[in-house]
Amino acid sequence: MTRLLNIYQCAYSVFEGLLPEPHNTSILQLLFTLAHWHGLAKLRMHTDVTLRILDDTTTNLGQQLRHFQTEICPVYTTRELKREAAARARQNGKATSERIAKGFNLQTYKIHALGDYVDAIKTYGTTDSYSTEMVSF
Repeated sequence: MTRLLNIYQCAYSVFEGLLPEPHNTSILQLLFTLAHWHGLAKLRMHTDVTLRILDDTTTNLGQQLRHFQTEICPVYTTRELKREAAARARQNGKATSERIAKGFNLQTYKIHALGDYVDAIKTYGTTDSYSTEMVSF
């Protein structure tokens, strides 16, 4: 948990004051909630209380991510990275390609699966007790 706190503190100092208010406060709250959720999700032992806290934090995280998508993202124009545009140009057989607009996407499996974390921990145990690695015989 200390390591996650250090990561949050580093991220906080980078993001603090980066955007104007009220976006700055929203981003810092989202960073804190992400660090809090991650710390809870990676606990090696859970109780009914910690699972309830994780469930509540997951709900809060979902609300903050939706707020980020609907209220903050539309205010800022974001484009793909130069290397992404270059890779797309190579794939399409072109010499150069213009950077296209990219937005924040909540419609991904990783975001969708956050809501299943508590049930998965109850069913299979904490994430340090099993592996998803392929087994060969």
